[in-house]
Amino acid sequence: MPHSVSLISTVAAGLGLALVFGFLASCIRLPALVGYLLAGVVIGPFTPGFVADAEIAAQLAEIGVMLLMFGVGLHFSLDDLLAVRKIALPGAIVQMAVATALGMGLAWLWGWNLGGALVFGLSLSVASTVVLLRALESRGVLDSFNGRIAVGWLVVEDLAMVLVLVLLPPLGGWLAGSQVADANVLWKTLGLTLLQVGGFVALMLIVGRRLFPWLLWQVQRTGSRELFTLCVVAAAVSIAVGSTALFGVSFALGAFFAGMVMRESEFSHRAAEESLPLRDAFAVLFFVSVGMLFDPWVLLERPLQVLAVVGIIVVGKSMAAAALVLAFRYPLNTALTVSASLAQIGEFSFILVGMGSSLGLLPREGQSLVLAGALISIALNPAAFYFAEPMQRWILARSALARRMEARDDPMAELPTHTEPKYLAQQVVLVGYGRVGRRIAAAMQAHHIPFVVAEQNRETVERLRAEGMAAVFGDASEPATLIQAHIARARMLVIATPDSLNVRQMISVARALNPTIETAVRTHSEAEARLLNEEQAGRVFLGEQELAQSMARHVVERTSAAAAAH
Repeated sequence: MPHSVSLISTVAAGLGLALVFGFLASCIRLPALVGYLLAGVVIGPFTPGFVADAEIAAQLAEIGVMLLMFGVGLHFSLDDLLAVRKIALPGAIVQMAVATALGMGLAWLWGWNLGGALVFGLSLSVASTVVLLRALESRGVLDSFNGRIAVGWLVVEDLAMVLVLVLLPPLGGWLAGSQVADANVLWKTLGLTLLQVGGFVALMLIVGRRLFPWLLWQVQRTGSRELFTLCVVAAAVSIAVGSTALFGVSFALGAFFAGMVMRESEFSHRAAEESLPLRDAFAVLFFVSVGMLFDPWVLLERPLQVLAVVGIIVVGKSMAAAALVLAFRYPLNTALTVSASLAQIGEFSFILVGMGSSLGLLPREGQSLVLAGALISIALNPAAFYFAEPMQRWILARSALARRMEARDDPMAELPTHTEPKYLAQQVVLVGYGRVGRRIAAAMQAHHIPFVVAEQNRETVERLRAEGMAAVFGDASEPATLIQAHIARARMLVIATPDSLNVRQMISVARALNPTIETAVRTHSEAEARLLNEEQAGRVFLGEQELAQSMARHVVERTSAAAAAH
């Protein structure tokens, strides 16, 4: 067999160097992601030595995007997406408009034409879904409310970019100044695109939600682990490719909706576990492929331009997003999480600059500047998340305006004056009203136990109050929220939110206000459970442990009953 196969050599070099540089980056306390990017630079065409096949690497990276987005869809229900639509939809559109305007203004200062400036600005406006998901997963906040807002925000951005990529070719001649745009063609193209996207979403939500869970069930009945894994991977990749071929949506969006409909299956958790190793491996190849596109010489040839591009991505876009979140009356920590999530660019930006170059709109240096901005912003993104919490404390400590905004008069942030006395003393304070919180609330209602819900989703609080339930809007790690839930006279604090970062802060605040309060905490991490137990955080419920105990109790009860009968 020949040993100079491009696919094999690209995978071997990419994964091998990613391991080496990722390990070295971890040793000096940098994110492993930085090492993956450097590995791509080393095997890219702009550095001496071995040069990997960039086209093959890009295709492998696309598979990684599909699998990763499929995994997100498995954890992200339609209800989660609809729950954040009121902030994600207008927020993403306005933020993209602001970032595009900043990029266009910068390009005009450099003397670019309208088409080049527009493509350049749009490429800086859309964040990388892959980078965001890796960051949220590594911090354990993917399933939190802030994480759902960030993911929903990027789903809206992806939908917007689908329209941009479809409309750009018919607009190319007009933007380049070589011909007059035909309004009829543009409206026809836009209508066809909206019809295609709408048809795809409707097909997945109406037919897919029934078909794919049924298919997974049939494969599960065979008892073959290999067939089950094959079914999961085939569904992710084939639906993504089919959606692109038939409906014109992106691979990432198609795979995301495939995961969402597969989530209706009772085997969705196993599907996520089976696809995890492949998702991790191909996600590494994605970052390697990004590094391969980067020309290090642009840092020496155009340092000020690179700095300006990075400034728009990391500072300008983030500030716009944070201001929008605060304008929707969400807490500061939500604003900082969303702004950190968007402080980078990725796969859609590469597709856009490639199309802009092929249409003759984007100058040659434009692609190098966008790639430089992508590489630097991706490398800096973990630091943006790391400094979000210290920045929140710093802002609140030094800004009277920020403190007033956190404590501003919001009817949803405090219980109504006509609240019944049973919700003000000896009640249970339930933090989080997600999948777990809803079941706990239903059980308490069935046993006539009064409780107050503390929830970060404003729409959820509005709905609960409409249903006659006591609920307050806000971050339960902040004293003001727990005070409004009357924690000082509560009987118990139940933390049902998956946000593991702020759990200890919630318990600390609650005990400062009510030293005798009893607590019950949900966690999926054994390390987190050990830490909470060491800090005497009350009753800690670890998902796997509680499942094992319930199953063991059932086995003991059944076998004991059978032995007694004999």
